[in-house]
Amino acid sequence: MIDWCAREARHRDAQAGSGDEEIGESRSGERAYTTMLTFNQALEETRTGDLWLFRGGSGPDRAIQTLTNAPVNHVGMTVAIDDLPPLIWHAELGDKLADLWTGTNHRGVQLNDLQQSVLQWTQRYHQRCWLRQLTPPANREQENKLLRVIARMDGTAFPTTMRLTGRWLRGRLPNAYDWARGIPFVDRKVRESTLRRKERQRLGLEAAYCAETVAITYEEMGLMATEKYSNWFDPGSFWSGDSLPLTPGYALGDEIEIVVAG
Repeated sequence: MIDWCAREARHRDAQAGSGDEEIGESRSGERAYTTMLTFNQALEETRTGDLWLFRGGSGPDRAIQTLTNAPVNHVGMTVAIDDLPPLIWHAELGDKLADLWTGTNHRGVQLNDLQQSVLQWTQRYHQRCWLRQLTPPANREQENKLLRVIARMDGTAFPTTMRLTGRWLRGRLPNAYDWARGIPFVDRKVRESTLRRKERQRLGLEAAYCAETVAITYEEMGLMATEKYSNWFDPGSFWSGDSLPLTPGYALGDEIEIVVAG
């Protein structure tokens, strides 16, 4: 297993500028840089909780990037438990790959073989790919929580384009806690009420897109703490230029571009 301290050291070296590649400005306006790994190296190093980010140039990809003002249009999460090959937990419209939780092919939220999925996104969909590594890696208790999320959410439908757009836009509206934050005697009550509504929303979810799936999973694993609803998040929320509300003690490294042989 790769020592997570070594991961941080590599990210610091990458930030220092040795061999880095400028890829433009992040959503926050800051310039983002990456180092690179071969796909085989990434498959060896990735651990549960790491993020995979994709950027395509098709019309739908550009539409997502423009609507959300984000540099990427898809996000998924590594599931690497025990000696199993690494898998990816995400939501997508396609059904070409087998969902390894159910053994069937279906659209929406699914657990796919990571190698097959990345090859599909980079070669079939012609997208660039980056990896962000979580430090420290998820522990056994968090992996057990992850499996419970997968058992509940796997097979959840992917929303239609109109429903996805409306769902995300509603998520960007301020919630009750945003208005009550910091007001004496009100803050705590409204926060508790907001968290109860979030829990009901998660349990009754009928459709979910990629960023929403990762956000719910991160929060239920204890990797993220927020009063925001899951549909507040978009793929760009998981890019380093944004401010992801990770639980204290956890960090995501800078983007590492993955070089996939053609």
